[in-house]
Amino acid sequence: MSCRSTKVAPSVDFDHSCSDSVEYLTLNFGPFETVHRWRRLPPCDEFVGARRSKHTVVAYRDAIYVFGGDNGKNMLNDLLRFDVKDCSWCRAFTTGTPPAPRYHHSAVVYGSSMFVFGGYTGDIYSNSNLKNKNDLFEYKFATGQWTEWKVEGSLPVARSAHGATVYSDKLWIFAGYDGNARLNDMWTINLQDREHACWEEIDQSGEIPPSCCNFPVAVCRDKMFVFSGQSGAKITNNLFQFEFKGHMWTRIPTEHLLRGSPPPPQRRYGHTMVAFDRHLYVVGGAADNTLPNELHCYDVDSQSWEVIHPSVDSEMPSGRLFHAAAVIQDAMYIFGGTVDNNVRSGEMYRFQFSCYPKCTLHEDYGKLWENRQFCDVEFILGERAERVLGHIAIVTARCQWLRKKILQAWDRQRQKTKQESSEESDDGAAGGQRDIPACHRPSGTQPLLEVAIREAEAQPFEVLMQFLYTDKIQYPRRGHVQDVLLIMDVYKLALSFQLSRLEQLCVQYIEASVDLQNVLSVCENANKLQLDQLKEHCLNFVVKESHFNQVIMTKEFEHLSTPLIVEIVRRKQQPPPRLYSDQPVDIGTSLVQDMKAYLEGGGLEFCDIVLLLDGHPRPAHKAILAARSSYFEAMFRSFMPEDGQVNISIGEMVPSKQAFESMLRYIYYGDVNMPPEDSLYLFAAPYYYGFSNNRLQAYCKQNLEMNVTVENVLQILEAADKTQALDMKKHCLHIIVHQFIKVSKLPNLRSLSQLLLLDIIESLATHISDKQCAEMGSDI
Repeated sequence: MSCRSTKVAPSVDFDHSCSDSVEYLTLNFGPFETVHRWRRLPPCDEFVGARRSKHTVVAYRDAIYVFGGDNGKNMLNDLLRFDVKDCSWCRAFTTGTPPAPRYHHSAVVYGSSMFVFGGYTGDIYSNSNLKNKNDLFEYKFATGQWTEWKVEGSLPVARSAHGATVYSDKLWIFAGYDGNARLNDMWTINLQDREHACWEEIDQSGEIPPSCCNFPVAVCRDKMFVFSGQSGAKITNNLFQFEFKGHMWTRIPTEHLLRGSPPPPQRRYGHTMVAFDRHLYVVGGAADNTLPNELHCYDVDSQSWEVIHPSVDSEMPSGRLFHAAAVIQDAMYIFGGTVDNNVRSGEMYRFQFSCYPKCTLHEDYGKLWENRQFCDVEFILGERAERVLGHIAIVTARCQWLRKKILQAWDRQRQKTKQESSEESDDGAAGGQRDIPACHRPSGTQPLLEVAIREAEAQPFEVLMQFLYTDKIQYPRRGHVQDVLLIMDVYKLALSFQLSRLEQLCVQYIEASVDLQNVLSVCENANKLQLDQLKEHCLNFVVKESHFNQVIMTKEFEHLSTPLIVEIVRRKQQPPPRLYSDQPVDIGTSLVQDMKAYLEGGGLEFCDIVLLLDGHPRPAHKAILAARSSYFEAMFRSFMPEDGQVNISIGEMVPSKQAFESMLRYIYYGDVNMPPEDSLYLFAAPYYYGFSNNRLQAYCKQNLEMNVTVENVLQILEAADKTQALDMKKHCLHIIVHQFIKVSKLPNLRSLSQLLLLDIIESLATHISDKQCAEMGSDI
């Protein structure tokens, strides 16, 4: 859906009391804020507060509070307030002694207070008394009172440019700069009880980020995230997550991001990152001597990055660093920062988030694989004839090589059935399994189809199957060489089965997992499996100046095969010329692309169920329907119709053919784009069919609220009347009355039912004066 028409859909919660009807559908007809729209709000006037950078902003109720920073000449300690409803600036009321002027401090909100920690203080104009701080101040929003917390015992080293957040009633401080070196320690203090509060240093474990400063932190899904920042020569664009409960750090891998998919933002510092719903949003910062202004979004669930394209009517902020950001309801506000030519900004910008429930397509198919319900194929693997169950629909949609194997097995099964059948039944259903459309076979009468694949062992084949269902594989655990060797076996299968996307995924995972400890094992295995690309990567890794001496001194090197040792020595002495290819890499097709093609005809010969819409048959696939809908899952598990046919309705209402096809697109590959009139039919579908969440409903609601036009109002009026969506019908009649001259020229008007035409006449009579009627009559 284009940015031009996409608006914010208010969140929709399930109400199972109205599961069979859309009569209770409540719509809001604007005004709405456009999704992904940047808006420039009134800047801060100089008489209220200076333009600034290196400050903090926090959100409390309907206001943004700005504290400290520097204006290019002096450090600041004023507190400004921006009312997001009135879009007005003022100085916040304060009493007591505020923190000394400072910048690169941190500020968080807990309860009805703001807490300010640390930062850099002194006189930057005269370059005197400059020092880092480790003091902690509280500002009470209700009274305006500033107070300093005097804490006994151990204290964090004084610092600036650190990260801070609140979680589980505690303030958490991470990393920063102490005036001499960058840090990566972590401290916490309980904010519930001031009298007994004390600082505690956290014993961190896992993949701890390098010492760094000028980075943001954000909390999402009970985890704290840190992205990039200044870390000397080690500066990277890595994203790290910290689990509060186990105090464990993990580097979020990017190796699953295939070429052609959006990469992570480039490394940077002085940027902001905020969390909203399941997403992290990164804005600005200095990236290798540039000031980019793109907005990057990270999906915590899918572990994928994307650049958010702003709506066409956006007022984009210019690139900047050392600005600050906060979230109020469903919008992000950014203020200030340093822009081009080291100029301080006093601008305030608002960005409108989108808040649709996530797509559960990959999860739903993943659960189908894990549960092994409704399996109709059994793969017999390797010399040991190990057995792995699967679903013909998913496998044949995703892999052409396995599709051929399944068709060959069907042919063998058919021949066998023919031979075993008596002459009287030669012309029966069993004798023509490939000849009779698969969707007309009685359900539940077919045994598991057996497919032998001698070249595949069970463990790597199961990883491959996981990919077919989810587009993902398990990332190798750090330090576990067996994990890497398993992915190499999967890669070998991907080459054999011609799965380009899985090939690329395996190569990226393996190359990212090669280290000093496992490189020789991986190299030897690549040599044995004739995986030349991986072998080449390993050889180049070994002969690197910083690696070579360490590798050849290991015991593994002593036991390496002689030909490999010779190759390594020769490569070290005379490295081969680097070959560059400008050929585009084939990254294959995704789960969404494959399921779309399958629904559009690619899966017709594998249909095993018929959906009847008003008596008209639509062949489909049981496993796919069951994976995406608890209604179908329960039906196929408990009371599957003997004739393999299912009547389709949504409660007591039968959807239009067009709306039904829109629903199938959602079920098969998660598509939510549809004409507004379809949305009326499908609004109640998530209730009735038991989809995993209300994503479809949220899109239907937004589609209805924003996309009723003069051109489609008559179709939507008909759908609203049929579905008894009374407020939508009223809204359509309102549009028809106020745009009647245009509506009267639509050809669809003549095909409306008599009752709907009477409804239009009645609405016209109610809303239009005698004079307007006369004028309108002369125009028609």
